[in-house]
Amino acid sequence: LFDPERLPAFHDPFAGGGALPLEAQRLGLEAHASDLNPVAVLINKAMIEIPPTFAGRPPVNPEARSEGKLVSGAAGKWTGARGLAEDVRYYGRWMRDEAESRIGHLYPKIAVTDEMVGERPDLKRYAGRELTVIAWLWARTVRSPNPAFGTIEVPLISTFMLSTKKGKEAYVEPVVDRTGYRFTVKVGPPPPGAKGGTKLARGAHFGCLMSGTPIEPAYVKAEGMAGRMGARLLAIVAKGDLGRVYLAPTKKHATVAASAQPQWVPDAQLPADPRNLWTIQYGLTTFGDLFTARQLVALTTFSDLVTEARDRIRQDAVTAGLLDDERPLHTGGAGATAYADGLATYLACALSRMVNYSATLCVWSSHAKDELAKQVFLRQALPMTWDFAETNPFSSAGGTFSVNIDYLRNAVSRLPGSTGGAAEQVDATYDVAADHVVSTDPPYYDNIGYADLSDFFYVWLRRSLRPLFPDLFATLVAPKTDELVATPYRHESRSAADAFFLEGMTTVLKRLADRSHPGAPVTIYYAFKQSESKDDTGTISTGWETFLSAVIRSGFTITGIWPLRTELITSLKKRSNALASSIVLVCRRRPADAPRTTRRNLRDALEAELPAALIHLQRANIAPVDLAQAAIGPGMAIFTRYAAVLDPNTGRRITVGEALSFINKALDEILTAQEGSFDTDSRWALAWFDQHGFEAGEYGSAETLATAKNTSVNGMVRAGIIHAQAGRVRLLRPRELPADWDPAADDRLTTWEVAHHMIRALKQLGEVKTAALLRRLGSAAEGARELCYRLYTICERKQRAAEALDYNGLVQVWPELRNLSLSDELMHQTEMALNADS
Repeated sequence: LFDPERLPAFHDPFAGGGALPLEAQRLGLEAHASDLNPVAVLINKAMIEIPPTFAGRPPVNPEARSEGKLVSGAAGKWTGARGLAEDVRYYGRWMRDEAESRIGHLYPKIAVTDEMVGERPDLKRYAGRELTVIAWLWARTVRSPNPAFGTIEVPLISTFMLSTKKGKEAYVEPVVDRTGYRFTVKVGPPPPGAKGGTKLARGAHFGCLMSGTPIEPAYVKAEGMAGRMGARLLAIVAKGDLGRVYLAPTKKHATVAASAQPQWVPDAQLPADPRNLWTIQYGLTTFGDLFTARQLVALTTFSDLVTEARDRIRQDAVTAGLLDDERPLHTGGAGATAYADGLATYLACALSRMVNYSATLCVWSSHAKDELAKQVFLRQALPMTWDFAETNPFSSAGGTFSVNIDYLRNAVSRLPGSTGGAAEQVDATYDVAADHVVSTDPPYYDNIGYADLSDFFYVWLRRSLRPLFPDLFATLVAPKTDELVATPYRHESRSAADAFFLEGMTTVLKRLADRSHPGAPVTIYYAFKQSESKDDTGTISTGWETFLSAVIRSGFTITGIWPLRTELITSLKKRSNALASSIVLVCRRRPADAPRTTRRNLRDALEAELPAALIHLQRANIAPVDLAQAAIGPGMAIFTRYAAVLDPNTGRRITVGEALSFINKALDEILTAQEGSFDTDSRWALAWFDQHGFEAGEYGSAETLATAKNTSVNGMVRAGIIHAQAGRVRLLRPRELPADWDPAADDRLTTWEVAHHMIRALKQLGEVKTAALLRRLGSAAEGARELCYRLYTICERKQRAAEALDYNGLVQVWPELRNLSLSDELMHQTEMALNADS
C-alpha cells in the first residue's frame, strides 16, 4: 500500500499550533497543515511553509554582507533556516532601536535621589544614578463607596507584596490622610495583612483604603460599566546591580504615562463568552480596553515598523542578489518580495509574543524564583486583574521585544526546512487531503474557545500582515460560526451545542476514514479537562463520550488508546506526580462486513480479553492515573469491531456511554481480582484502606476483618504496618515508617510494607537511595508496583488526592529506579553513604 521509493505525505486537518506537521516534516514527510483559524494557519506557514521556500540561503542584511558572510563557500553555514534566523535577529534589532528612537521618551529611567536614600538606606549604592525601569505596577481604582470620600478613587489591590524573596522582601505601604493617600515602598519582613492588599475575599471583594467600607462586586462592576474604573501607579520596578530594585511611584512617571496618545486602538468587541473572557462585566468590553494608552502607542509603533522593515528587507534582498519577481509569498512567490513577506511574518510573530506581556491582564509575580511580569495566557482565558504590571519594551527583562526576537531567532534556526510544506485556511468539515497519513489534535469539545481567545493576537497580526496575506486576514476577527467546538453561548442550548459538535466531528472523521491513506492508521490526540455526569452505571465524561461517539459513527474502529506525555518535565520528582497530558486514539476503518452482537456477548468478550490487556499495560508501566483511560483502548477495540451492539430485549443500540461503563466496571473487577496474588496482611491492609484510609477505626472491626483475611491485628503490628492503641487501629503512613528498616532482617515482609517504605524513601531520600532500596529488596519488590495500581484506584474513588499522587508517583519512576539499581558503581557508593548515615 505504500510506495517503497517515497515517503507518504502527511496532513493535519486541525493543525493548531503546528506541532504535528512540524514533526512530520522533521521526519522527512511532505507536511500539509490546515485549520479554520487564521492565527493557527499563520503559525504553520512560519514553521513548515516559509523555511523550505528559502532553505539554505544566507541572510540578506547589510551586516552579513559587510562581514563577508555571503562570499563563495560561506553559504554552507546557512543550512536549513539559519539564514532566515539571522535576518530575524538583525531586522528585529533594527525595529527595537527604531521604536526606541520614536517613543523612548515614554519610558524614562528613574533617578534615585537623596530624598529616596534618606527614606531607604538600602538605596545608598544607587544614589545619584538613573536605573532602567523593568515595569510599572498599577492598581485599578473605583470611586469610594463611602459618601464622605466619594470623590476619591480608591485602589483595588490583591497584594501589597512586591518580592517575597527571603532576606530581600519588599512591599507597598499606603500612607492615608483625610485628603487622600500615597504609596511608599518598604523593604524587610512585611507586617500582617500585606499579602492581602485591599482585597477582602475571593472575587471582586475589596475594602475602601480611606474608610474601610466594604466594596462589593456589584459596585465594582457598576463602576466599570459606567467607565469610572481608573488606575493608580503603585510602585516601580527597576534593574539593579544585584537584582530587582523596588521604588515608590513618582509624579513624573505617572505624568509621562498619562501623556501617551495612541493613534490607533483595536476596537473589536470582546466575545460574550462568560466562561473564558471575564473582563466584560467590569467594563472592559473591547480589545483596546485591555491595554494602557502607553501600551497601545508602543504596540502600534512596533506594528507599523513591521511594514517598514519589510520594505527594507526587500531592498536588501535585491542588493544581496535575490531575484525579485515581484510575486508575494501568498501567491507562491520565492523571490525578494516573498522573502520580505516571510521575514515580516516572523517579526509580526515576535510582536504577538510581546502583546502577551503588554496588556493590563499581566500580573507581577512576587515569588522569589520569578519577580517578573506574567504573561496574559497563563491559562486559556482572559482573566480580570486588579493590580497589573506594565513592562518596559526597551528593557532586557522577559516579554520585551528584544527577548522575543531572540526567542524567534532560536526557534527559526531549528526549523528543518528540509521537505516541502503547505498551510491553508480550510474548514475540515468541507475538505481533507486524500491519501495522506493523518495525525491530528482536534478541538476539545467545549474546553477552549480557540477563536475567541485568538482574537487577542489576531487584531494585531491583521494590522501588520493584512497586505501580505489578504485572504487570511480578510475578516475583522477570526471566523467563529463554523468553529467546531461545543460553545454554549453560540447555540440555543447545551444540547444544541453538543449536537453541533457531534455532527461536525462525525463529518470530519468520516472524511478521514474515507480519504486517509489506507496503509496507515489515523491517530487522533485528545486531551481535555473532562466535564463529568453521573448515571446509574457510574461516572461518564460527556466530552469524551461525545467525541468517541463521533469516531465510531464515522466508520472507524478504535484499535488502541494510549496516554502520551506532551509536556517537557525534566525533574524525576515532578515527573512522578505528572498526569499524561494527551490521549492518542489509533483508528482504522471498520470493515464493511463487521458483524453485530449483543450486550451479553460484549460483556463476555470484555471479561475474556481485558485481563491480559490490562497486564500488558501494567508491564508497560502505564501510570495508575492513566490506566483507566488506557484500558479504554482494548475495551473500545472490542466494542467498535462490531457494526452494532444491541440490547436483545429491545433491539436498541448500546451507546458509547454504556460501553464505557461496562469497560470501567470490568477494569475494576480485574484490579480487584489481582488482590488474590498479595499476601494476607496486604489484602487486609487494602480492605482497611478502602474503608478508613490512614485514619483510625475500631479495634473490633479490624479484628473481624483480620479473621476473614486469615491474619491477626497483633501480627500486623509486629509486621510494622499498623498501630493499635486504646481500642483503635490505623495504618502507618509512609513518613511514620522507620528510616533504618532492613528488609533482610524483616521476618514478616509484606507487599504493603515494601510499597510504603519505597514511597517513604522516594520522598525523603531521593531516587538514587530509593533505587538502592529496590536493589536490596530484589524479587520481594515485584508486587509493590501492582499494589500501587489498586491503591490508586481506591484513592481516586474516595477522592484522596495526596495519597493518590504517592502511588502514581512510585509507578511513574519505577523504570528509572530499576535502571539506577542496575548500576553497580552507583549502588556501591550509595550503600556506603547509607551505612555512613546509619
